[in-house]
Amino acid sequence: MTVDKVHVELGADSYEIHIGDGILDGLGVNLQLIGFPRKAVVVTNATIAALYADRLLSALRRADLQVDMVQVADGEEYKSMATLMFLYDELIRLGTDRHCGLIALGGGVIGDLAGFAAASFLRGIPFIQIPTTLLAQVDSSVGGKTGINHPLGKNLIGAFHQPRHVQIDVAVLDTLPEREYCAGLAEVIKYGIIRDRDFFYWLQQNRQLLAARDHNALIYAVMKSCQIKANVVELDEKEESLRAILNYGHTYGHAVENLAGYGKYRHGEAVAIGMVVAAAMSVELGFSSQDELLEIRSLLQSFGLPVTPPELSIEECLVAMGRDKKAKQGELRFVLNRGLGDCFIVGLADPLKLLTAVMLRLTATES
Repeated sequence: MTVDKVHVELGADSYEIHIGDGILDGLGVNLQLIGFPRKAVVVTNATIAALYADRLLSALRRADLQVDMVQVADGEEYKSMATLMFLYDELIRLGTDRHCGLIALGGGVIGDLAGFAAASFLRGIPFIQIPTTLLAQVDSSVGGKTGINHPLGKNLIGAFHQPRHVQIDVAVLDTLPEREYCAGLAEVIKYGIIRDRDFFYWLQQNRQLLAARDHNALIYAVMKSCQIKANVVELDEKEESLRAILNYGHTYGHAVENLAGYGKYRHGEAVAIGMVVAAAMSVELGFSSQDELLEIRSLLQSFGLPVTPPELSIEECLVAMGRDKKAKQGELRFVLNRGLGDCFIVGLADPLKLLTAVMLRLTATES
């Protein structure tokens, strides 16, 4: 069985990402090789447990791991303090100590929750990521960002805590609902826009294979996305500068998620809208062309992703964006693309004027 590997070099916190087709059953052997604790707790939800828990638990027990499982509620609205406290309660009930580990089996909500629990429970225990959504495979499972949402903003409470290992089996994407799958493709497209023009055009050329969930195409797309993210994280683990470029489309996207109400838009859908807004900002400021904006918009649309900003007050959006983690001393900062394959971070002195012009441009583009 072929396994593609991406190494994330972070000194003592280095780890490997394994990517392949049907590799879930090999997890136990991998955990033995990295010296993961022999006692572990799998954190998942009922949806994922029904599909993969028995298979995973059997693979781990064959490798002589002592494993328990905790299920939390399914949905972005449960990435909350209440769910985190429930998870702590269960870990204490199971007798989890510093010589135990956590295994996150699920999408971004599970990965972020379990990762934050691992970062904070007993002041830190090891964990691994087994992402089961495309979004988690190419984004949240890599790089060590963990956390929960606050009613006033997304991911405002959290910690950096790198996983010991990431196991990505693209075969699990066969059971992913279509809307969730397409939402994940938004993050894949992001990497091409901000870092790799050739990858962007590869995505254009292979959109039919990706839409059909061809496993070979998925392995390449996931591997390429993870490699780009790993390269950025290696240079800026704690998001002090460069790593913020990975939030392309997220500043406006997070505002959409927050103001529309968590759950109305999938994260990737909100990011897709945010990327179109960011691309339009780049055109307004002269860093990109209208044709490149249309290429970005067209590729997103080809996967059924939303590209039109919802009818939200610009002033309310600016307030929500003011809570963005990239904001610095009250100044809004945006990641903008420079054409295709490059990007930069800019602080905006008058974001109201620019955002107003952007919305007019996008309205004209629609018509």
